[in-house]
Amino acid sequence: MGIPFGWFFVGYSEDLAVGAVKALHYFGRDLVLFRTAKGAAGVLDAYCPHLGAHLGIGGCVEGESLRCPFHAWAFRPDGFCSDIPYAKNMPPRAQKEPLARSYAVRETNGVIWVWYHPHDIAPTFEVIDYAEFNEPGWAAPVKREWRFKSNPQEIAENGVDYAHFQFVHKMAAVPEGETTYDGHLRRSHAAGTREIALPDGSMKMIPSTVTTVQNGAGQKITQLTGVVNLALMVLATPVEADDVELRFCFTHRPAAPGSPEDVAFHRAIEYTCGQTGVEGDIPIWTHKIHRARPFLCDGDGPILRFRRYFEQFYVDGDKPTRATIAA
Repeated sequence: MGIPFGWFFVGYSEDLAVGAVKALHYFGRDLVLFRTAKGAAGVLDAYCPHLGAHLGIGGCVEGESLRCPFHAWAFRPDGFCSDIPYAKNMPPRAQKEPLARSYAVRETNGVIWVWYHPHDIAPTFEVIDYAEFNEPGWAAPVKREWRFKSNPQEIAENGVDYAHFQFVHKMAAVPEGETTYDGHLRRSHAAGTREIALPDGSMKMIPSTVTTVQNGAGQKITQLTGVVNLALMVLATPVEADDVELRFCFTHRPAAPGSPEDVAFHRAIEYTCGQTGVEGDIPIWTHKIHRARPFLCDGDGPILRFRRYFEQFYVDGDKPTRATIAA
């Protein structure tokens, strides 16, 4: 499977201080992430267009530019060369166009988002802002991350694979769900029950829902209701084809530390991340293959419709074969 295009996580905003420079590797490319003196985040191809030094290894921020460690050429976040300290005259090409390949960057939800497209086409849609991660009145995010052999499409497909909730996550019943599509947006809602243990040792069935909005291949927020209510950003960024970093970033309404509500929030987070959640999926994702022409039954959920939706995020010649039900 190829690497889809869209907006993808490349860092948390709080982890990139003014003047910081970080070497990254995503989308099969070496990149450099930096923050200018005025606070703007920039992402460029890692290798200097002059003589190929890695800008993320020894490069430094000076004002609104990143200086190369080799000959001190300086590049703005838009890829233009802003200074060559030993040049008598700036080369004409450097005055007309960017020399370094730059990437569109957005910062919202506490995340640094980068637009990736293999043909370097400008963004065709925008990042969605989430009130839960942007406005006061929400708890500090709780973050988890994993890296394994898979890709954003396989991970996102879980949301419409209703049958697996019963068998992988031990939910008492297969959730009934519905999904709608609107261009690059996918919205889904599934409702079911989960069995929880009460303090007296007895078991109780709790109604639960999972409501998701997916904005392209790399941005998704999920609202989880049950014992407690959680907001979850699911952040899947391809490192290479079939090599992905997955991050879960949770928030909820504040609760006093150590209170029953606080304990319940953290138990719900661990439930969602542990074997009853994503860590139950990861071994399957890691070792499965992608069946482009799967044989499905009527209880599987709208998997084929989801795949038709996801096809739009691959360029021609780099998309999985169109999925059809095997005869």
